[in-house]
Order: sequence, then C-alpha cells, then structure tokens
Amino acid sequence: MKAWRDSPLRGLLGIAHPILQAPMAGAQGHELAVAVAAAGGLGAVPCALLKPEQVREEVAQFRRLAPGQPLNLNFFCHTTPAPDEAREQAWRLRLRPYYLELGVDPEGPIPVSNRNPFDAAACVLVEELRPEVVSFHFGLPEPALLARVKAAGAKVLASATTPAEARWLAARGVDAVIAQGSEAGGHRGVFLRDEVYSQIGTFALVPQVVDAAGGLPVIAAGGIADERGIRAALALGAAGVQIGTAYLLSPQAKVSAPHRAALQDRERVEVTALTNLFSGRPARSVVNRLMRELGPLSDAAPAFPLAGGALTPLRAPSEARGSGDFMSLWSGQAAALARAGDAGEVTRAWAAALDSEA
Repeated sequence: MKAWRDSPLRGLLGIAHPILQAPMAGAQGHELAVAVAAAGGLGAVPCALLKPEQVREEVAQFRRLAPGQPLNLNFFCHTTPAPDEAREQAWRLRLRPYYLELGVDPEGPIPVSNRNPFDAAACVLVEELRPEVVSFHFGLPEPALLARVKAAGAKVLASATTPAEARWLAARGVDAVIAQGSEAGGHRGVFLRDEVYSQIGTFALVPQVVDAAGGLPVIAAGGIADERGIRAALALGAAGVQIGTAYLLSPQAKVSAPHRAALQDRERVEVTALTNLFSGRPARSVVNRLMRELGPLSDAAPAFPLAGGALTPLRAPSEARGSGDFMSLWSGQAAALARAGDAGEVTRAWAAALDSEA
C-alpha cells in the first residue's frame, strides 16, 4: 500500500508507522504512550487534567521507558466559563433524586470539575519539556503562545470537525490536521460552531479536509479500530490515523472497572450517543442510565467543564456496586471491532497487516 509506506507523517513526526495514539484524559498515562511508541507509532500524554508536576513526571517516565521516541503532549483550548450559580443549583436539583437513592447528602459540598485550557504556564512547560509534538483540541491557543510552541521545536497538530475548521487551522500554521469524525469517542473537537447535530462522519469528512487543508497531512480519527478502517482512511487521502477507543481494552489503559466492562460487552458498546451530561460539552459515550433518564443532551447541564462536579459524589457509591450509571463511558462507534491485548502488540499487528499489502 503505497500511501502507507510513503506517508509524510513518518518524517514529520519521526515515527515508523503513521499510527497516532489518541490522547485520552482520565483513561491513560505514560504507559499507553510508551507501548505505542515502542511499536513505532506516536504515543500521547493528555495534559488537561494534570498539574504541571504531574506532566513533568509523565514525560520523565516516557523518556526513561521509550528513549529516543517522539512524544505528543495534548492540551485543550477551551474558554473557561463564567460562574453561573443559578445553573449550578438547578443542575444539583435535577440530580437530587440520585443523591438520595445512593445515600449521598444532596446539600453537601461538591468538587470543582476543572480542565485546564492551554495558557502561558502551559506554554512554559512545553518550552521546558520540549516534546516533539504538541496537539490541541477545541482550536488553537492565541498566536503568541502558538508561536512559542513552534519555536520550542514542536510540530503542531490540531483537530478539525469540518472543512471550515481545517482551513482555519491551516491558515494559522499547524503542521497537520486531525480530521475528527462524529464516530469518535470522547469530546468533539468543535470550535467554530456548536451544532453537534450537523457533525460529519469520518469517511465523509476526511476527503473534504484533505481538499481544505492546503496540502497539509491529514490524520483520520473516529470509527477506526482495525486495519480495515486504517486502509479505508488511507484510500480517502489520509496520511495516517489517530486511534483511541481501540486501545482502551489494553492493560496499559487506566479505565475504571465499569468502563472496561462496558467496552467488553459487544452488544452494549454498539449503542453510543453524544452527551453533555458528564462535562458540559458533547462527547460520545456508551449509553448508561443517566443518559437514558435525563436524555443524552440537556440544557440543564452547566457549561464545560463544570457539569462533572455535581456528578462526582455519585460516582464512588455507584462504582462500588459495579455500576457505571453515573460516569462517562467514552467510546467511539467502532469499539466492537477492537481487540483486547497489549497496545504495542496491537499496533504492530495493524502495521504488519498493512505492510504485507504495500
């Protein structure tokens, strides 16, 4: 397969195979990144939920266990919402019956749900750690910060969910565009418009982004979980693929027991939906009780990332019962195609299958 062997991502990112491990905040650390990197792909560490000292430790462990391999540090570029006490209280009232059912004080304190947007402090961290790749979700940081990231030597990747977003990213100097289709698990990378009902599927999106990106390499993401999906993405013009959900069954992933059980249930994982209940921003999850009873998309949920705070007290008592009813179960639509096994071995198997056709 000529496109596989000749992918510009090999030279651009310093990888043997144009397979990128999707950064999955809360579901992985350096262990998954190391396994994929050792197999010739690009490992990633998601930084949105980590404090600076935690990022430093993750990078140190990666450098120790995968010496000489490139690393992608991923950041969010959302705008922190203004406090809205009335909306927060209305959301707690909506969840009150579940608090009472699980024996949780509905008037008790709740933690603040936070995801850190890329800022000057994060930029200093990039300049200190000098990752080979930095990727962004929900757009890009302000131009001055982006220029500093590039000056630090990092190649810049960013997600686009529409051709318009791809053109916007290309005009601002990214090195490659990740075309995230609606099939992808986790949060939508949307940043120019919010209408999730108009989301484009991966295999309709990829050739449009290829046309819109001005010659930049395009990385297909969403609904890809085996060599058939990789082959299809390459046939449509992608230079490589970014894969997330298919790695969550590996021992290197750090998903909760209920989340792993849901992903292993082949019938259950066939039913996913976009929901804003767990964070305030649409993301694809296996459908659970909360999504069925409140509806997957609710105007009552506070803005991203605040919605998750009021759900946090419900998670521990329900998880203790083996239930994933009150937690996000992020999953793409191709999870039923994923094979369980070591992330490195799975990556090598995909590469071997495609190499044999080249």
